[in-house]
Amino acid sequence: MDQTTDIINRVLPILLLIGLGYWIRRSRFLPESTVSDLRKIAANLALPSVLFISFLHTELKTKYIAIFITIFLVCVGLWFYGKALQRRRDVPQTYFPFMMTGFEYGMLGVTLFGSAYGLDNVGYIAIFDLGHEIFIWFVFLALLLMKRDGLQQPAEIVGTFFKSPVVIGILAGILLNIAGAQDWLYEKPVTGGVMAALEFLSGLIIPLILIIVGYGIKLDRQGLREASLVIVARLAVIIPLALIINAVLIRGLLDLEKGFEVALFTLLILPPPFIVPLYMRSDMPDERRYINNVLTVYTLVSILLFAVYFILNPEL
Repeated sequence: MDQTTDIINRVLPILLLIGLGYWIRRSRFLPESTVSDLRKIAANLALPSVLFISFLHTELKTKYIAIFITIFLVCVGLWFYGKALQRRRDVPQTYFPFMMTGFEYGMLGVTLFGSAYGLDNVGYIAIFDLGHEIFIWFVFLALLLMKRDGLQQPAEIVGTFFKSPVVIGILAGILLNIAGAQDWLYEKPVTGGVMAALEFLSGLIIPLILIIVGYGIKLDRQGLREASLVIVARLAVIIPLALIINAVLIRGLLDLEKGFEVALFTLLILPPPFIVPLYMRSDMPDERRYINNVLTVYTLVSILLFAVYFILNPEL
């Protein structure tokens, strides 16, 4: 099989499954309540399974700490960039800074990376997610809740972090990895069956999430201009930042393989976190429409950018 055919055969399924999800919504093949339930399966079962297995088998190195810290600082820096841009451009949308930071790793990053490069290589992008998860649950979510409900108790934020299925999957994978449990988990009675079940659940992640993403595509033409400001402002900073971090940190200081460069670029082109509408104030319908527009358009742009990047970088 020549390289062009291989690229087409790996990109086309992504587009077809997204298109299938879009058709399911337009044809009313499934009600939104059913897709919402499927989203719960993807986020609370399939994704934690993928991350658990990835961190279980990933070779953990102390130099990865630099990656965790870098991604955390990138997210913090983007938040302040969004706040400064909001003041300078007099952006009326209250939630504009939340659209400028964070990345939809779970519902899109793992899926795109895994479908193009294989779920067995998800460990590359999973390394970048740990610092991101700390930012999302301890900073991003705290700011969202403060805007909605006022000051939050630190204990509530910590509790939310450790109750997240995604975080549980990551931490469990890391702890069992450090304990050297990779082999006996598959070989022993009961645990071997559990691992097989987790492998089955992991296999759901790509088709399920791509269909869900396609189902959620709802373009509001009136909001395209507002969404464009976020996309252009983010990418104008993020793409050069990805190139600099890859050159200075990944290739230079840490001397890591190409898979980490591809993973970083994939993470940084992702849209803002999809959790924003879930935790925003309920009395702001115009703001909700704005956020949904941004997330929809940004998702389509991210998929297009990833497809182009994959064509140029088909191998890790």
